[in-house]
Amino acid sequence: PRALLADRAYEELRDMIVTLRLAPGAPIDEDMLGGELGMGRTPVREAIKRLALENLVTVFPRRGTFASEINITDLAHISEVRIQLEGHAAHRAAERITDAQCQQLEDLLVQLAGSRGSDDRQELMALDARVHRFIYRCAGNPFMEDTLGRYLNLSLRIWHLVIDRLPHLFARVHEHDEMLRAIASGEGKHAREILEEHIATFEREIRTVL
Repeated sequence: PRALLADRAYEELRDMIVTLRLAPGAPIDEDMLGGELGMGRTPVREAIKRLALENLVTVFPRRGTFASEINITDLAHISEVRIQLEGHAAHRAAERITDAQCQQLEDLLVQLAGSRGSDDRQELMALDARVHRFIYRCAGNPFMEDTLGRYLNLSLRIWHLVIDRLPHLFARVHEHDEMLRAIASGEGKHAREILEEHIATFEREIRTVL
């Protein structure tokens, strides 16, 4: 179905941009991208429109479409919003998590345990992103989920700029273990505190290597 193709195109292109496989300022060729993803131009165009609204893609009339540039000065503004909203999302997740989501939470805990000792920084960041997006879903507010997803994507691009220089990436990602357990136990206040400190610490550590 067209909607599912557009969603897949969005997720694939989003991940290429946030992990910097598609470098800031790089041109986006709709035909080439469609060929790589095995789909036509229509779902790719729909994905590009969506990503443009999220400030990940910039469209210049008569010039073309490009991955948006990264402005490091945005980091403080992004983190300020995320600390407030994600802390609230974690609190709501502890109150609203469903039985099915509890099973997904257990799966994430298994993934975290399985990554212990890993030096695969790309996979650690991907796992970090999966946990954050899971929390947004569990909060049960589609508007908050959509908003936080956009800010996470902008944060991920900055993190990937310095991923090889982050001093305590493994420790930061594994802070999610305690937070997920707090959500599973219905400890909303504790989950909020952990996530707020997690985001603040990540920002401080990024600033030390910029």
